[in-house]
Amino acid sequence: MSVPALERGIAILRLFRRDRTTIAASEIAAELGLARSSLHALLAALTQLGLLRRLSSGHFALDAGVLAIGFEYLGSLPITELAAGVLERLRDETGWSTHLAILQGRSILYLSRFGSRHVLTRNVTVGSLLPAHTTALGRVMLCDLEPEVLRTMYADDLLGGAKAFAQFAARLRDDRARGFVAGPGYHEPGIQVVAAPVRDASLRVVAAINAVAVEQPDNDLASITRAVVTAAHELSRMLGAPHVLPNMHEPFLEKQL
Repeated sequence: MSVPALERGIAILRLFRRDRTTIAASEIAAELGLARSSLHALLAALTQLGLLRRLSSGHFALDAGVLAIGFEYLGSLPITELAAGVLERLRDETGWSTHLAILQGRSILYLSRFGSRHVLTRNVTVGSLLPAHTTALGRVMLCDLEPEVLRTMYADDLLGGAKAFAQFAARLRDDRARGFVAGPGYHEPGIQVVAAPVRDASLRVVAAINAVAVEQPDNDLASITRAVVTAAHELSRMLGAPHVLPNMHEPFLEKQL
């Protein structure tokens, strides 16, 4: 059943993006083809609900109500509740910040974050989106996809052409065989990250967790990797995965690191 006013209100909210935080009413009317009278009523309702706020300039911006809905959605996902204790223990064991993310198209969406108590790291917030192909979290999820699916996802040459895609696909095959990604961060220098996939009862990768810290000479990457892999196994078993998961055996881990 169609509810036109609701659909138009959602359409207005979807116009706002990270690179477009304020919009004039005239722009909204022009882009959505709304009459001025209808738009005025919709903007007033969205403002009253705390989803939009009117700025002194007359433009509109998203209000805290949208954030509240987003956090309620993220919090309602069962995996966030299951992962909370695992990520907190992993943070306390390693001293590194820990995160949970899922794959959304070609991006990763951060669902949970447990910041380090004593090590400064990049403050990625819950709800953040980052390109999957440039993150360790993204790589351990993308490597579970069939080659045809991966090729379709990056058919527009986002990676830089056929040769670049082939190199990326080869890297993902290595990631899949290894069962984790460990090394320097991609978005800023001087960061180390370890990521491992989380699987469900069908062994499908449904999420990923990581541990992140500033790179230091005394960082024991092997121990951190082992802890992250163990935590990923624990969360996978909570989701019904078998007790023994592929690609994460101790001898292989020692060999890789």
